[in-house]
Amino acid sequence: MKLAILSRNSKCYSSRRLREAAEQRGHTVKVLNTLKFAIDLEQGSPDLYFRQKQLSSYDAVLPRIGASITYFGTAVVRQFEQMDVYCANTSASISNSRDKLRSLQILSRHYIGIPKTTFVRDKKDVLPAIERVGGAPVVIKLLEGTQGIGVLLAESVSSAEAIIELLQSQKQNVLIQKFVAESKGRDIRAFVVGDQVVGAMRRVAQGQEFRSNIHRGGYAEPVELDESYQETAVRAAQIMGLRVAGVDLLESKKGPKIMEVNSSPGLEGIEGCTQLDIAGAIIDYISAQVNFPEIDLRQRLTVSRGYGVAEIYIPEGSDYIGKTIQDSRLREKDISILTLHRDTKVIPNPKSQRVLEAEDRLLCFGKLEFMRELIPVKTRKERKAKVKVLPDLPVAEEVLRDPDDDAFISTPNG
Repeated sequence: MKLAILSRNSKCYSSRRLREAAEQRGHTVKVLNTLKFAIDLEQGSPDLYFRQKQLSSYDAVLPRIGASITYFGTAVVRQFEQMDVYCANTSASISNSRDKLRSLQILSRHYIGIPKTTFVRDKKDVLPAIERVGGAPVVIKLLEGTQGIGVLLAESVSSAEAIIELLQSQKQNVLIQKFVAESKGRDIRAFVVGDQVVGAMRRVAQGQEFRSNIHRGGYAEPVELDESYQETAVRAAQIMGLRVAGVDLLESKKGPKIMEVNSSPGLEGIEGCTQLDIAGAIIDYISAQVNFPEIDLRQRLTVSRGYGVAEIYIPEGSDYIGKTIQDSRLREKDISILTLHRDTKVIPNPKSQRVLEAEDRLLCFGKLEFMRELIPVKTRKERKAKVKVLPDLPVAEEVLRDPDDDAFISTPNG
């Protein structure tokens, strides 16, 4: 395998270890400075130049894109993708994970633990937002901070207001996040490669510091993760589309909470702590993928006219509840079930005798015409009408406000 490692520093620990691991396994490897590329675009012929010379062919690329060059770095990775070179992490997955708000938005629609978070711009929305996440203390984060930079703990509502106002005056976008008190000063970094956790460490802050980053003086200890933490870390990486990721988790009373998913996790801390060959695991995974690559079902399976991939949801009261997949006769309608999602479990290639349950989600490939008939009409989520008593109205009247209507509807009591 001929491998390119995209890194601005060929001598840093991570780049050096990855190169050594690749060479030990007999692969040809080069560390290429991401900023030295030129992207050439021409009809039917995407190309790359490196240091003014046309780039030779590579089998795979391992991107290590720093936060300061995200835009150009992901453009280079995207060009490799257009040239059909296998990329361990895609340009889209790197972009999604780099933006804290975007990554939490993506994770929030899945059954996976995240701290309660809110994002506001208007000063009037700050106090209600703090209340919604559970009140002070709260964690305030810059959207694009790294290594603990731009992460602040506000012990009171007044200090939170002052910090947010100051940051917003400097044109900074901030998140307000519930403070998980039981995990103060510590977190877990799980290193995910493919579909497994290949190493994990607990990072512990020093003194009164609540941020546990090693860059901020914290220390690390190896940890064996139980199944729930491993499954959460792997699912978070997969949801973000990352095949190589460092997943940071908080240990809350309600189980693991995803704090962040990193697309370019450093190797020095976790290899030094666990004494595991993490670099070797990454190289072995990439080599296996080059020989037997995964494919994007959405792109590959939708080329047949009239066929495609869709998710079918089984609501309460559905005729399919209690039936086996075989008895559902979906196969007779030219529909194949690729994956069954049930609560937090993902069941690939489910057997024909598996019984379907309410709220199952089926990822299917088949005739779009038939699948559309099975997808229930989207119903708007019910939202409770908020009751508000206006001081200038008689006490005998309540005012109900439709959450989606600016008008007030007055109704008499009883």
